[in-house]
Amino acid sequence: MIHEILPVGMLQCNCSVFGDEQTKEAIVVDPGDEIGEILAVVTRHGLRVKAIVITHAHIDHIGGAAKMKAATGAPVYMNENDSELYDHLDMQAAWLGVTPPDRTRIDVAAVEGSTLSLGSTEFHMLHTPGHTQGSMCLWIPAENKLVAGDTLFRESIGRTDLPGGDGRQILRSIKDKLYPLPDDAVVVPGHGPNTTMGHEKLQNYFLQRL
Repeated sequence: MIHEILPVGMLQCNCSVFGDEQTKEAIVVDPGDEIGEILAVVTRHGLRVKAIVITHAHIDHIGGAAKMKAATGAPVYMNENDSELYDHLDMQAAWLGVTPPDRTRIDVAAVEGSTLSLGSTEFHMLHTPGHTQGSMCLWIPAENKLVAGDTLFRESIGRTDLPGGDGRQILRSIKDKLYPLPDDAVVVPGHGPNTTMGHEKLQNYFLQRL
C-alpha cells in the first residue's frame, strides 16, 4: 500500500494519499490546500483517485475539496453532522484572515460502520464526535493504521473550544472507538507527527483518566 503524508496549508494539515499498487486506485484524505502538490503525488504513482474523504469540516481539512473533486471527478465523503460547519466556510476563513475557498457538494455521507475498499484493503469509518460533531477516523486493519483527523494527536487531543466541540464527548469517542485498537497501531493525526495507540495510552495526559 502506497501512503504519503503531506502537511498542507497554513495550519499544516496532514493530507494522506493512499494508493493500491495493483489497481492503481487512490483515496485522498483531508485535501485542505496545496492541491497541486497532492495531485503531483497522485501522478507520480500513476494513481486514479476514487474517493476524497474529509475527517471533519474545518477549513484546514476541507478547504481544497472542491479543487480536488474538480481535478479528479472523485466523490467527496463527509459526515453530515458537520454540514453546518461546512456551510460557514466564509466565517472560518475570516478567523484565519484568508479568502474563502470554493465549496462543493458532499456526495456521500460518511457514517459509522461504513467501509471504503482500495484494492483488497478496507478502510473502516469510525464516527468520533468531540472535536466537531461530525469528526471521523479511518481504521485500516490490514495496515494496522488509524487516520485520526483532529480527534487524537501525539500526546494531545483535538481542541473542543470551537463551534461543535465537546470536551467530554471527545474523550468518550477515544475511549469507545480508539482504545480497543491494537497498542502497536500507527496513528496518523490531523497535524504533527505519527504516534501509536500504546504510546498515547501511556504518555497522553488527557487520556490518563479513561
